[in-house]
Amino acid sequence: MKVFKFGGASVKDAEGIKNVGRVLESQGFENCMLVVSAMGKTTNALEKVVELYFGKEDFQHEITNVKQNHFDIADGLFSEKHPVFEEIKLIFDEISSFLSRNKSPNYDFVYDQVVSCGEIISSKILSAYLNQINFLNQWMDARDFLKTDDSYRDGNVNWEKTEKYISNFQRNICYVTQGFIGSDENNFTVTLGREGSDYSAAVFAYCLNAEAMTIWKDVPGVMTADPRKFKDVSLLSNISYEEAIEMAYYGASVIHPKTLQPLQQKNIPFFVKSFLEPEKNGTKVGMTDQNEYTESYILKENQVLIRIATRDFSFIAEDHLSLIFLLLAKYKIKISLMQNSAISLALCVEDKFNNIELLKAELNKQFNIEFVKGVSLFTVRNADLSDLNKFYQDKKILLEQISKQTIQMVTH
Repeated sequence: MKVFKFGGASVKDAEGIKNVGRVLESQGFENCMLVVSAMGKTTNALEKVVELYFGKEDFQHEITNVKQNHFDIADGLFSEKHPVFEEIKLIFDEISSFLSRNKSPNYDFVYDQVVSCGEIISSKILSAYLNQINFLNQWMDARDFLKTDDSYRDGNVNWEKTEKYISNFQRNICYVTQGFIGSDENNFTVTLGREGSDYSAAVFAYCLNAEAMTIWKDVPGVMTADPRKFKDVSLLSNISYEEAIEMAYYGASVIHPKTLQPLQQKNIPFFVKSFLEPEKNGTKVGMTDQNEYTESYILKENQVLIRIATRDFSFIAEDHLSLIFLLLAKYKIKISLMQNSAISLALCVEDKFNNIELLKAELNKQFNIEFVKGVSLFTVRNADLSDLNKFYQDKKILLEQISKQTIQMVTH
């Protein structure tokens, strides 16, 4: 079985949905699972609904806008009597109903129950359209199969249960399901983290022992840099799992950081290809003698630089580090770069859950701290270290670290 994942950009409108059909026509649709993201900017719009709800503002108006956008997309695909319109309406009615009766003050829990609806709707529309053009498939609710703990907005997969449920799939059927979502033991929806649809696809590929997994993007494949931020970029045709994992960890947006590990464990070939040019080879990630180690550039924006020092000029010792890391884990703040000296520790971190002020208050109790928000982490992989000056031009360097063929700079 093959696993194809289509992101939000590929299904952002009616023409995008039709193009998925054309991609499948060129690739083959036999024994295939399609994992789909929410359409276009739907996730952002539903996040706004949650913000308005907790701000005790008019969230219903935003729900109506999102619903109308999906009706407009469906209008471009189906006759007005198609049952998919009623399904869309029911999902948005469920959002309104949930918010009207909800008693939980847990932002992350409410977020997952609302924002996850974007994937449910997009997969319903895509499945219905493909059936309409005779790409026969069965719609499937990923939450019935992909089981997690209750870490809302950042769910951890329960591999034992997930493998057990997915192993019951019929192999001669094509499926359309959702990325990004699973469910906990109480069957509440749990999301896998922002941009987690790639990871969902990898989980399904692992549990199905898939012959290959392909992610369809609006770029030709994995590039030496983001073409929206850098000039003169080129395609990496073949890279190893290890190199792809390193690039994802350092912030390459084309691959979700968790995606590679389950694929590597079973040596499942992984392709990143363009839905605009599906006939082209794109990038292959896997075990091959043709792996490329080309100089690549990664820019991770919206980071926070934290400098932590002891107040009595004593060494930053194991007990200090233990406390600091405990607080980082407590507030789900991810370290992107770390550097320590005798009496201080510098951290470049990512604050996905907007908890940085809570961390700051806790650290302030015991340490002297300095916070610099809005910094960027610039990473060069497979760097040519013989000409370092070119990397420093026009940059205000706040922190730097050089290891074997990798340069990292925190810039402002």
